[in-house]
Amino acid sequence: MSPISALVPPLLAPLTAVHTHAALLLHPFTHPEFLLTLVALAALAYILALIARMKNKVQIHTAFLLLIGSLLVWALGAAILQYAYLAGVAATWGWAVDIAYVGLILTPVAILYLGIVFANTGYQTKGPILLLLVVPAVSIGMVVTNPLHHLFYKTVEYLTLTHSDTLGPYFAFHTAYSYLCILIGSGVLVVYSIKNAGFFSRQSVLIALAIFISFAYNLLLTANVIDVQFSTNVIAFFLSVLLFYFGILRYDLLNVVPIALQRVVDHISDSFLVIDRTGRIIDFNRTFTETFSGICRIQRKETIDELVESGSCGSEFTRLLHEVAEAMAARKAVRFERAVTIDGQEKYFAIEVSTLTTPGDVVLSTIVLFKDVTELKHAMDEVARSNESLMEKERLASLGQMIGGIAHNLKTPIMSIAGAAEGLKDLVDEYDQSIEDPQVTVEDHHEIAKEMRGWIGKITPHTAYMSEIITTVKEQMAVSSSDAMGGLFTLDELLRRVDLLMKHELKQYHCELAVARGVPGTTFMRGDISGLVQVFDNLILNAIHSYEGRSGTIELSILEDPQNLLFAFSDHGKGIPVAVQEKLFKQMVTTKGKGGTGLGLFISASTIKVSFGGRIWFESEPGTGTTFHLAIPIVRNAKEIAEPSTL
Repeated sequence: MSPISALVPPLLAPLTAVHTHAALLLHPFTHPEFLLTLVALAALAYILALIARMKNKVQIHTAFLLLIGSLLVWALGAAILQYAYLAGVAATWGWAVDIAYVGLILTPVAILYLGIVFANTGYQTKGPILLLLVVPAVSIGMVVTNPLHHLFYKTVEYLTLTHSDTLGPYFAFHTAYSYLCILIGSGVLVVYSIKNAGFFSRQSVLIALAIFISFAYNLLLTANVIDVQFSTNVIAFFLSVLLFYFGILRYDLLNVVPIALQRVVDHISDSFLVIDRTGRIIDFNRTFTETFSGICRIQRKETIDELVESGSCGSEFTRLLHEVAEAMAARKAVRFERAVTIDGQEKYFAIEVSTLTTPGDVVLSTIVLFKDVTELKHAMDEVARSNESLMEKERLASLGQMIGGIAHNLKTPIMSIAGAAEGLKDLVDEYDQSIEDPQVTVEDHHEIAKEMRGWIGKITPHTAYMSEIITTVKEQMAVSSSDAMGGLFTLDELLRRVDLLMKHELKQYHCELAVARGVPGTTFMRGDISGLVQVFDNLILNAIHSYEGRSGTIELSILEDPQNLLFAFSDHGKGIPVAVQEKLFKQMVTTKGKGGTGLGLFISASTIKVSFGGRIWFESEPGTGTTFHLAIPIVRNAKEIAEPSTL
């Protein structure tokens, strides 16, 4: 015995003593060491059955079953050997050595496999990993055929099975391989338990303690530092497996959260659920509990199906859970918004379902994030109402400008019609007086009728002009009708309306609209013509205002490319400040001070993009001028012209 064996604690004395008393030989079940081996054997069998009966087992459970199974075989062989020795029949039960060594040979590989699976959920057991079984297979063959070559062990005696002088030359190779498997497997278990749960978590501490017990005890035994019986090593490994069981399975793999981390997630303002690939809820934070406790009570290890079937959640939250389950089944990231009534108040949540997978596309778990957007939604509704109010203000301002222009345009024809009516009145009076006058000839009557026709002829074009203006204004105001939103119109129709509505503004500010057209007037476009007219009017008004009261020319050039009509409105006014250019089309900005709201261009950009699927952009140099460009899709296909649009 090594001198170091003297340091073995007295508690090991019952296990290290060689019992030769005849009474003990006749009664093995009175031997404490044998009873401990039986307890370990029974506990291993219980744990094996417990894991085997678990529902929804994953790969970590299978790896643990392999480890328990190999230890169970080892413990069974050790118990048989110990019983045979205590009963005095060891010489005839040599086959029990083979059983014990099969379990001993497979245990290190099982530990390595457990570590690999622990670190790589969903690991595919094929290819190179199967090569790990080559050495154990050879070792088992050497054990079974040992009587022919004695390469695994030289002699078979229960008390000396752990002594190095009884082991064969192949055993050294097998031992080196076994320790390599134990070292790698144990190291991986420790490293990834720390990654998963934190350095001082229960999981990490238990796994580290389990590895220390089995590895240290086996190392001392192999080096003959301690002189104990073969079965004690089984007991040491059993204790390690028991710690593995509590560290990995009992405390829920991937569900152990260090205290510091738990405090962090509990202070996150968003609620979350963590669901494993079987639909079992494995974690949630305090925010979730506080937010939804009034409508749904959940527990860890409860599946979504069980939660729905129990009826413990309200109908709204149950429908939400169904949507989460569908997203999990689809294995894709899903985002949606739902309203849930909590304590009589409607709350809005932006819900994000994210599935975590391995590089091999094996599902690990699903995270469901609930972000309370109630205040944001209310704020957005308030902004929308404010925008509607501003847009209505802008529309009324535009309407006021339009009415001013209409009034001016109608003033001239109305005065002309009034003058013609006065001339007709004079002719009617003259005709009435001439009825009984014998001096009035037939030719005079024809002359009076001719003058009446002349006045009527002057009235007709004025009434037609007035009718055209009224029709244009009526169509311009009917922006909400479906025909206006999706109707076809030509370039000529567009320009005619713009001319009628902007004539007064151009004349009032002594400006001129110069149109350079390189496109046929019959070119078709589809969309809201009234909206496009309003955009044109807004761009022309901005160009007029850029001259700041001076006379000037607004140049409108019209060209085309294969898909679009290209409009360019150019002025030579003050230009747009650089600071404003950066915000144009994105925010409601204006250079007119209190005289503008900035809504005109903001709405114009929206109209071009939404109603026409077109583009709007600009070029401007302060002090030199500005050009606004529009690209509006052309309708060229005869079938498209004939059929209504679904815009």
